[in-house]
Amino acid sequence: MATGTDGKIELLRRVPLLAGLGKRELEEVGRLADEVEVAAGKALMREGESGQEFFVIVDGTVRIDREGSRIRTLGPGDFFGEIALVDGGPRTATATTETASRLLVLGHREFHSLLDRHPTIQTAVLNALAQRVRNLDPDNC
Repeated sequence: MATGTDGKIELLRRVPLLAGLGKRELEEVGRLADEVEVAAGKALMREGESGQEFFVIVDGTVRIDREGSRIRTLGPGDFFGEIALVDGGPRTATATTETASRLLVLGHREFHSLLDRHPTIQTAVLNALAQRVRNLDPDNC
């Protein structure tokens, strides 16, 4: 069940990616993001498919699989789906809810608007991308 505007702002305030944003910026993110509740076992994105959404986990856990093997489990405050939105390529992994989950979802245009308007979020997303590449590529120096 969706929360009211003040409740949504409080949810956003607890997301590490959005730490450092003021109330006005959080309200903007709240307008851009849809809050959805998803049952356990729901595939949110599939490896190899095109991607148009970015997800932030508010509550619950999401399993990330690549080539059929689990690579990580994400929880509240974590985000995923940014790679396909940044480079326009296919999804690099499959994401499936392990538990009933509450998510914030930003579409392609909203995601890029958020990055353009808030350099701190852009930096956080780029840092997360770099860390994920480093962790996944054993040949990385």
